[in-house]
Amino acid sequence: MPLDTATPARSAERSRKTKETDITVRIDLDGTGHADVETGIGFLDHMLEGFAKHALFDLHVRTKGDLHIDGHHTTEDTGIVMGLALKDALGDMGGITRFGSAYIPMDETLSRAAVDISGRPYLIWKAQFTRDKIGDMDTELFREWFHAFAMNAGLTLHVETLYGENNHHIVESCYKALARALKQAVTPEPRLGGAAASTKGSLGS
Repeated sequence: MPLDTATPARSAERSRKTKETDITVRIDLDGTGHADVETGIGFLDHMLEGFAKHALFDLHVRTKGDLHIDGHHTTEDTGIVMGLALKDALGDMGGITRFGSAYIPMDETLSRAAVDISGRPYLIWKAQFTRDKIGDMDTELFREWFHAFAMNAGLTLHVETLYGENNHHIVESCYKALARALKQAVTPEPRLGGAAASTKGSLGS
């Protein structure tokens, strides 16, 4: 779904092409949660659709990757381009709330995410899986996506599953927790008057 080119820098488009993947991402931070996602990995599509829905971001993703090898490049590179698009959409980050956090329960599972849109990328990932795959996706790739996304968006991101048994619930609650934390963090705070939520006077490099 094309984004309105007249909107300010709360939306962005990024493309990246290598010998391993060809990816285009469009994101609108002031959307309604509409997702149009095709990565070639069904379970990753499902996670990104849930991410968009709960962040209320409009998200368009088209990834063509070397799935004849495995899903690693497709997953990691999709995280890279989504992170870059988010960073572009945030612009100078002036006026945003900056911090966000969320707890997401899914039946027997509880996960939390805390994010600082700081320009200082870092990931703490504490989620364990008892299966090698969920659907057609290797469970070891979930950390790769979160790491690539955080590093390229400039996020300090902490994600942890406090407890849980069902592997599907564990990872889905992580994506939804990230979504809700980001929804809070990107929300404009009117009292900042467009200024950065930082005593330094600016966010990022």
